[in-house]
Amino acid sequence: MNDSTRFRLNRKDAVILFIDVQEKLSAVMDPATFAAVQENLRRWIEGARILGVPLVWTEQYVKGLGPTVAPLRAAMPAGLKPIEKLVFSCAAVEQVKEAIRGKSQVIAIGMETHVCVWQTVRDLEELGVRTFVPADAVISRFEVNRQVGLDLMRQLGTSVITTELGLFDLTQTSGTDEFRAISKLVK
Repeated sequence: MNDSTRFRLNRKDAVILFIDVQEKLSAVMDPATFAAVQENLRRWIEGARILGVPLVWTEQYVKGLGPTVAPLRAAMPAGLKPIEKLVFSCAAVEQVKEAIRGKSQVIAIGMETHVCVWQTVRDLEELGVRTFVPADAVISRFEVNRQVGLDLMRQLGTSVITTELGLFDLTQTSGTDEFRAISKLVK
């Protein structure tokens, strides 16, 4: 029998981990694909605010890759600062580990799927943290790398979801102000 509770997002147990969506790296992505992913990343940032889910934000080697792209940087909650890192896996960064301490679920979004997202998810799963990756909120320079990264995560046991699926799973109930706000957000 399958334990379906492992596929259930729960906002009291969850944290959204926004990984390395930076200027110089985004400039080498397919523009149309990046525009769609950026919109879903914005939805996750706004969804975190609506639903009260903590958000952790990282940037990889800012000196070389620049800061987070301006529209997403502007969308971040007031007072939230990025955690700069030099390692690919966010799970290897003490500030990130501290920020997710006490949470059993991480929703990993950002780039690149096959490098920083993959290594973070792998390491979090090794630490016993259940991971969820919205396929429409991660990107790599080449689609084959994104697909291989997602395939490896599935094999690992990560739940590969979509932005809309994840936001509604966190919402759980219709007819509320939160539901109306999330419904408007995903339209």
